[in-house]
Order: sequence, then C-alpha cells, then structure tokens
Amino acid sequence: MIRSELIQKIAEENPHLYQRDVERIVNTIFEEITAALSRGDRVELRGFGAFSVKKRDARIGRNPRTGEAVQVEEKHVPFFKCGKMLRERLNGKHH
Repeated sequence: MIRSELIQKIAEENPHLYQRDVERIVNTIFEEITAALSRGDRVELRGFGAFSVKKRDARIGRNPRTGEAVQVEEKHVPFFKCGKMLRERLNGKHH
C-alpha cells in the first residue's frame, strides 16, 4: 500500500471527511513522526509499534567492487520495533 492508497481508504471509510482533509491529516502524522525522530525522540504507537533512531558508529567498510577499504562515517538510522498486537495479527491471532 502506498500513501495515496492509504489516504483513499481512510477517505472511503470516513465519508464525512473531505479527501483533502484526510490527506492533510496523514501527511501531518508522517511529518510529526519524522520531526520527532530527527530530534532523537522515540515515537510509540501502542499496539502498532515504536519508531526510534539507532546510531551506527564510524567504521572501515569495503568497496564491494574493488575490495578497497573505505571510511564510513557515523550515521543515524531509523528503526521500527513492531508491537505485540501487530505481531499477533500477522501470525493469525486476532483480538
């Protein structure tokens, strides 16, 4: 599912909302999650999961084509840990 399909589905299930309002809401949710992560905050959505940021230390990597050693800088990567309810739904256990 892509963002536009998500917006379409929410709009269909909520006929009292204009599609442009649903689009604004969905975009705001993603913007807020992104902003929180960029501040180093964790975003926990109970029953769904938690988004956090993990730091990868600087290291020596290898260029896969040449085998040459290259310096890889420290970086921050987004991480998602799925919640218990989501994991159970994926494994056929419904609440």
